[in-house]
Amino acid sequence: MTTAYLNGNFIPLEQAKVPVLDRGFIFADGVYEVIPVFSGKPFRLKEHFERLRNSLDGISLQLDYDREKWQSLTDQILALNRVTGDASIYVQVTRGVAERNHFYQSDFTPTVFIYCKPSREMDLSRGVGAVLHKDIRWDYCNIKAVALLPNVMLKQYAREKDDSIEAILYRDGYITEGAASNVFIVAGDIISTPPKSNRLLPGITRDLVVELISTSTYQCREVPVSKTELMQADEIWITSSSLGIAPVVRLDGRPVSGGKPGPAWRAIDTIYQAFRKSDW
Repeated sequence: MTTAYLNGNFIPLEQAKVPVLDRGFIFADGVYEVIPVFSGKPFRLKEHFERLRNSLDGISLQLDYDREKWQSLTDQILALNRVTGDASIYVQVTRGVAERNHFYQSDFTPTVFIYCKPSREMDLSRGVGAVLHKDIRWDYCNIKAVALLPNVMLKQYAREKDDSIEAILYRDGYITEGAASNVFIVAGDIISTPPKSNRLLPGITRDLVVELISTSTYQCREVPVSKTELMQADEIWITSSSLGIAPVVRLDGRPVSGGKPGPAWRAIDTIYQAFRKSDW
């Protein structure tokens, strides 16, 4: 039985319920965070909660949870669910319950929900498929908002069009990110990823990959990446907390890197897997 946290109480997940007038349900007025857990240890907790705080600030949602509070809740969730392996912790904060009205007050009581679930390891040894699609989301993608309908539509489009797992998005001829991932391309010994902006989520795994590349023989650049550069790249990767580093071997049905993971991915993923197993 999974134990969840909801508004101050630890309860069975099946009993966790919120009123239908919660603004998260009515307006998608809330933000979320997903924290990977490796061998029972939450990964880069400080960075994840900094991103959550930035998302809360981005929608002017006041919540009096400090870092110690989040740390305590995370520790308790892991302990109550006896997590010793790989898992993910999901945190969602909405503006709370109120009569339906587009205007909101500053004195609402936020709804805070946390639960965890085991991670499913994907076999990335043969790579994954992706499709290209115009970015149809809003202009504040740096806020990890719960309004994910465009992302759901894009992921479903990828599955139905080409049995792929991701849609790589573009605006004005330049790559932004995936529907649920960040994007890297390889050209020779240069690895590039779009720079942080309001058009993409500042991925914690993305930042780690940038760090790890700096320890390799490859060079990493955080620069705008055009659709043309993506299409001509030697390798394409997508990164996220759940995927790690996934090599894209098929884009819109056409092979990438000869239809198999390339040497740059093998080199950086080896460093990434070693880092995961280290005492970080």
